[in-house]
Amino acid sequence: MTLPGLHDPLLLLYVGLVVDALFGEMKPLFRSVPHPVILAGRAIGWFERHLNRPERRDWARRVLGVMTVIVLVGLTAGLGWSLHILCRMSFAGAAVEAFAVAVLLAQRSLFDHVAAVSSALLYEGLASGRVAVSRIVGRDPLTLDAPGVARAAIESLAENFSDGVVAPACWYVALGLPGLFAYKMANTLDSMIGHKSQRYRAFGWAAARLDDVLNLAPAPLTGILIAVAALLGRDSSGRTSLWVMLRDGRKHHSPNAGWPEAAMAGALGLALAGPRHYLDGVVEDPFLGDGTPVATVSDINRALRLYFRACVILAGLVIGAWMARHIMQPW
Repeated sequence: MTLPGLHDPLLLLYVGLVVDALFGEMKPLFRSVPHPVILAGRAIGWFERHLNRPERRDWARRVLGVMTVIVLVGLTAGLGWSLHILCRMSFAGAAVEAFAVAVLLAQRSLFDHVAAVSSALLYEGLASGRVAVSRIVGRDPLTLDAPGVARAAIESLAENFSDGVVAPACWYVALGLPGLFAYKMANTLDSMIGHKSQRYRAFGWAAARLDDVLNLAPAPLTGILIAVAALLGRDSSGRTSLWVMLRDGRKHHSPNAGWPEAAMAGALGLALAGPRHYLDGVVEDPFLGDGTPVATVSDINRALRLYFRACVILAGLVIGAWMARHIMQPW
């Protein structure tokens, strides 16, 4: 017999958030066992190599891209459902499910990667900062000066808070492991093939559109979490964060990235986004926020403190909702 609420997704999500915060990417484990996202990437790469052939017409590549998304997202959702069935009847199963949630969140690893940019800029200079930021953004690092590196790190922190933490948490609460697995595959598809370059424009169309749809609700929610976290800090402005998010959130070329980035810009008094150079072209976005575009290492560190508070708020909301559902109600 198990305790009531033990298999509630809210409780397992909270445990997953705590485990991820404590242990992050768990590199010792995944040196010998491939990480699930790595396996997803290999599967996507296999489909892309075999189906996205340049001699095919764009309409055929788009159709094959749609098929790739349906097959891979469907298979991972089915895998999530199978694991859920195996885990739903015991304490050990609940522990396995919570561990799976922790593995598929990017809460700690996002903090660590952005903090590495801050350390590289501060102690090793611009060249090392460019190398560090190239690990978390797709833009051309050679076009970035020191403020550009700092801005890119802060923008990545805001956007990936949505993609890597809030969105997977939302889909896990909504649909359990099938929802979490399907979302992570969809998000990995978008990161690998959902680009507007000549190679991926047709084949990655479905991947990009699906990722946009799946983040329609989590992205504004992430902006709200950032704004609330900004209210609790002495070095950030919650009111400005919310105002800039509502005003500028739709100005970004991405339908979702603008919400958390605008909230972060307002909270820190910065101007984020703006024109950006990628390897396959220039994105001419307007700046989000009314502050300065000259970001510094200090601004990265302020953003990290803000992100930490937002993660604590998220975890508090999750465990609070679980307590309201189970502990505060008679069995």
